[in-house]
Amino acid sequence: MTQRPNTPLLDTVQSPADLKQLSDAQLQQLAGELRAETISTVSETGGHLGAGLGVVELTVALHAVFDPPRDKIIWDVSHQSYPHKILTGRRDRIRTLRQKDGLSGFTKRGESPYDPFGAAHSSTSISAALGFAVARDLGGSCASGLGDVVAVIGDGAMSAGMAYEALNNAGHLKKRMVVILNDNDMSIAPPVGALSSYLSQLYAGNPFQDLKEAAKGAIGFLPEPFREGAKRAKDMIKGMAVGGTMFEALGFSYVGPIDGHDLNQLLPVLRTVHERATGPILIHAITKKGKGYAPAEAARDKGHATAKFDVLTGEQKKSPSNAPSYTKVFAEALLDQAANDPQICAVTAAMPDGTGIDLFAKRYPSRCFDVGIAEQHGVTFAAALAAGGLKPFCAMYSTFLQRGYDQVVHDVAVQGLPVRFAIDRAGLVGADGATHAGSFDIAFLTNLPGMVVMAAADEAELMHMVATAAAHNDGPIAFRYPRGEGQGVDLPAKGEVLELGKGRLIRSGHGVAILSFGTRLGEVQKASETLIAQGLNPTIADARFAKPLDHELILYLAANHEVLITIEEGAVGGFGSHVMQFLADEGVFDHGLKFRSMVLPDEFIDQASPEEMYAQAGLNAGAIVDTVLNLLGVSQISSKA
Repeated sequence: MTQRPNTPLLDTVQSPADLKQLSDAQLQQLAGELRAETISTVSETGGHLGAGLGVVELTVALHAVFDPPRDKIIWDVSHQSYPHKILTGRRDRIRTLRQKDGLSGFTKRGESPYDPFGAAHSSTSISAALGFAVARDLGGSCASGLGDVVAVIGDGAMSAGMAYEALNNAGHLKKRMVVILNDNDMSIAPPVGALSSYLSQLYAGNPFQDLKEAAKGAIGFLPEPFREGAKRAKDMIKGMAVGGTMFEALGFSYVGPIDGHDLNQLLPVLRTVHERATGPILIHAITKKGKGYAPAEAARDKGHATAKFDVLTGEQKKSPSNAPSYTKVFAEALLDQAANDPQICAVTAAMPDGTGIDLFAKRYPSRCFDVGIAEQHGVTFAAALAAGGLKPFCAMYSTFLQRGYDQVVHDVAVQGLPVRFAIDRAGLVGADGATHAGSFDIAFLTNLPGMVVMAAADEAELMHMVATAAAHNDGPIAFRYPRGEGQGVDLPAKGEVLELGKGRLIRSGHGVAILSFGTRLGEVQKASETLIAQGLNPTIADARFAKPLDHELILYLAANHEVLITIEEGAVGGFGSHVMQFLADEGVFDHGLKFRSMVLPDEFIDQASPEEMYAQAGLNAGAIVDTVLNLLGVSQISSKA
């Protein structure tokens, strides 16, 4: 176990109220101890490191000046909230982060009154803050417990349109609220687009505009390395008054930029805002992701997400594996297809590393597009690329694609455009919990006319599905695959184009048939070993396609078996529901077929290991065995655990 840091001042803090008793010098000491405790914690648990280190001083200042939980502090994404959790009475559990029955890696309303609004995806904080401000002023049922409202949003999250919708609405309503733009020039990946350039240009502006006199000169010019941005000075918005900003045009009083690591700047600014603000104010704070921990500062992603690591070296402690990750297999398969087809291009939304598109960008930079945290734009952009004759692969996590669903329907499916959706993080993902679980994409995609939906049972199948998507030009097509390592199967030299709507028979038997869609096939095969040992002889099939369905295979399984079970890593309304609809339309159930669809339960499953989550969901080998035996009327011989 890593030696715990010496934190005498932090040891006295049980709640934010304790910070009110500390001098400014002691708050500076507290920030140092809080940073050490955060590093020590994440070295043992893994998780998001760099973002939290970048807001240590800001976290201390906010809790020292404002009065939570009456004052609402809303962290955008909230993966930077570990220091916040330590200061708000959860330090004794902080080393349970992202573990089963432990603390969430994000803010969570049910976890603490200091988490007023749950988050895990970006760009929601300003909308939420405005909602609290309106509830306060209109006397909502919680109004007596509502004070000031503060939204902390990163520059990366400001690339999403939702943030501007909220800014525009907040400026119009003129409610008293504070938005802190945590500008570290680095979200998960280096930020892209005009907004990033605009924020860089602001570095050269006056360091304090609206509350300069009130702050009593506490705001100095930015130190290195922030001063480096000065050379990029140029007003982006023409025709505005001298000293005006985009934020002021939206109705906010703009304060900054200030050094977000200097409590001598943060504290007087926040105190002045807390005392004097009458409407919406935006404070522009410049920070450094990974601040105070050299390995994180030096990392290309500034220590965004990490496994457990050695504090002294920063070296991550990862278990060795002989199998490549699904993400890597996808990336390499896409590169293989792109090498022979110059029309293939790639689109992602601020997740080039997470989706493997960074490899594509290195080899084909002119054919790769990171649109920032803007999934809606990314989907419509890909639709137009397809309409223009290119072959776009739109690579997004399942839960991020949800944000662009209207565009999938309206701009892609209705027009029948051949956008290829590569859906990473399908199914239950482990430590990130319910907010990142890819539970719904099977259901929401298979309901769309003309959409082809595939799921890879293993990494070799994923290669075939990439090839199939590349060759498909008759409409939209999607393929899903999970987070993490593959099954360790032998990989083909090249992916093969699959026949649309055709599954494969893995094992022939009788009595019981199990039709799998996705990587639960491995659990089905484990379950079959137990069933065989009990004298049963199950048939196993891999559907490959949820749409179009393999009608021939399904009818064969239904006609030749007493029991038919489907299983998938998705919610009700997906693959199993479509199979059941087809069988009902064919009148198969009139002949006594026993059918069950094994899907994720109708609940959000909290963080744990993927194995624990699937056990809780009833989608592991033991649960499959139990389902078979129940349908056959045989005593159970296993448990779901």
